[in-house]
Amino acid sequence: MGIKVAITGRPNVGKSTLFNRLAGRKLALVDDTPGVTRDRRVHPAKLYDLHFEVIDTAGFEDAAAATLQGRMRAQTEIAIDEADLIFFMVDARAGLLPDDRTFAEIVRRSGKPVVLVANKAEARGAGTGLLEAWELGLGEPVPISAEHGQGMPDLRDAVIGALGEARAFGEEDEGESLPAESEPLIGEDVADPDVETPYDDTKPLRIAVVGRPNAGKSTLINTLIGEERLLTGPEAGITRDSISVEWEWRGRRMKLFDTAGMRRKAKVQEKLEKLSVADGLRAVRFAEVVIVVLDATIPFEKQDLQIADLIIREGRAPVIAFNKWDLIDNPQEVLADLREKTERLLPQVRGVQAVPVSAETGRGLDRLMEAVLKTHKVWNSRVSTGRLNRWLERVLTHHPPPAVAGRRLKIKYVTQAKTRPPGFVLSCSRPEAMPQSYVRYLVNNLREAFDIPGVPIRVALRASENPFAGKAKKRS
Repeated sequence: MGIKVAITGRPNVGKSTLFNRLAGRKLALVDDTPGVTRDRRVHPAKLYDLHFEVIDTAGFEDAAAATLQGRMRAQTEIAIDEADLIFFMVDARAGLLPDDRTFAEIVRRSGKPVVLVANKAEARGAGTGLLEAWELGLGEPVPISAEHGQGMPDLRDAVIGALGEARAFGEEDEGESLPAESEPLIGEDVADPDVETPYDDTKPLRIAVVGRPNAGKSTLINTLIGEERLLTGPEAGITRDSISVEWEWRGRRMKLFDTAGMRRKAKVQEKLEKLSVADGLRAVRFAEVVIVVLDATIPFEKQDLQIADLIIREGRAPVIAFNKWDLIDNPQEVLADLREKTERLLPQVRGVQAVPVSAETGRGLDRLMEAVLKTHKVWNSRVSTGRLNRWLERVLTHHPPPAVAGRRLKIKYVTQAKTRPPGFVLSCSRPEAMPQSYVRYLVNNLREAFDIPGVPIRVALRASENPFAGKAKKRS
């Protein structure tokens, strides 16, 4: 099993910058504001010929346990307990501060091997801070620049020196290789065979959890996986980074993505919140199923509908979770009202799965996951061309396309071009003249005929080829 390395230190010393460099990708948010990172993030990393898992942590802050900073510190202490090696990072440019000395003592008491990393060593005057770092008693400081990539060979040697060659070059987990940068997005057009392939339940399922701030997204994930993995609390907007968590439910491997709360665009002014929202949107694009968490006490705000519309436009498979159900007094009446509103306000995904849950108590979470799997199967569904055209023949007999400008529109055939989400190509005369109302009629009929509820359906209109186009008319 590979080693784990936790990057620790006080706020704003460059932990997330080093994490991104070791991970080989810009995963963690980086800003000049202290305390950007709050949750701990784990990712496969590479340092030349060393392969390991790196953990980004929140900056150590001296605060009461009940405060947000205190809960952030608890998450960092968990990361230290999990790690095999600790990178204790200081700012060589600023020199040692009292917090550095306090937290160095905490790291020393953990008994784990420590590499003292002096970041920002490329700055003028950093030599003084480098000498001060010796006072921590954690060994020789390794001068690096996480932003510019300087000092990485020395850091590699320090890791080998702290762990020993045998442990540092231990067995690599081949399954934890870094994903390629050119990895295609889910839902891109692929040349699928014209067969109804069986659903593959052995592949890991990627699920993003989104919603407005303070809807209970992090609490939902913590309750699902059964541990306090993500930072939660009464404060709105705690989550900033999109954190992924590996999990298994009833034998199915899953990766859950927690995202920052998305407020209305007009209210998002700070640069950091813009970065957080952009990170959340990226998680949505790489997910397969997206759970939209709504606060059942104030559901279907304008922002909730905009988030749902974004997911549908991206082609993801949405599932709605009405959270905080334990606060509802008359659940039957409220549920009937919410389901009616769901059908009326989200007609583009008619039949979407909507489940009442309580992230705090765990009520309804099994039903939520069953809805996720059901929606994912529908999202992957394929209908053969033969069945589609038999259906089209019945539809055209019952309700043919209208006449436009005195000429009736003709539809020749239909075929499914892709899945994830289901996409269909309709061959017809004058595609530009086809009314959208008739296309919607076909989509709704398609849902009912082939049981495709609750996912986006794409229909592309194509003009059928005219074999006589371009040929001059023969004169008699």
